[in-house]
Amino acid sequence: MRPGFHSLVVNALTFSRVPLIFGFMACAVMAHRHGCVCCSVVAIVLMFLAGISDLFDGHLARRWRVVSTFGKLADPLMDKVFFIVSFPTLLWLIGAQGENRAHAILMLAFTVLYMLRDQWVTFLRAVASAYRADVSAMWLGKVRTALSFPAAGLIYLYLAFHSQIPASWDEPFLLTVYLVEIFLIALNVYSCIVYTKAYWPYMLKAIHSH
Repeated sequence: MRPGFHSLVVNALTFSRVPLIFGFMACAVMAHRHGCVCCSVVAIVLMFLAGISDLFDGHLARRWRVVSTFGKLADPLMDKVFFIVSFPTLLWLIGAQGENRAHAILMLAFTVLYMLRDQWVTFLRAVASAYRADVSAMWLGKVRTALSFPAAGLIYLYLAFHSQIPASWDEPFLLTVYLVEIFLIALNVYSCIVYTKAYWPYMLKAIHSH
């Protein structure tokens, strides 16, 4: 098959995260408002497919040798769309379900830190790119993104079904969710530190040049 077709497949896979994650949001909201278990299941499936698309688009691009600048820019943008839609949806569900206040505060910190981290790293890369620095994603950023999909799925799984599981399982399940959220908060902070340290010399150049 021609490289053009391979590029089309990879880009389609990358951009598929947009309808998948908006579909997740719609199904999650309907599941809560109408008590529809089928909607919850569909929401989980859509979340899973969004994660699969993130896993395979880069892999296929490298395998088919169709890695492009467009793809390098589109992939992190689609990841940001995922974060911007999925985490506020989960935060809304916590509030709508009357979840305990501690979980709401933790998820709020989780969501805000994700948004701020992405904006800060994008700013750092923009400054560094003016000096022709290598602004490709670091391994830490890739790990963070890769873990975000199953983490979001786990959080939603708890919110969607915790009222239907035995009470003896609810507390350990919630504790697991807490630990995942705390771990990812720490990972986001560490990621900010690593990216800032890597690009700080270019920040200083930009500041001193003006």
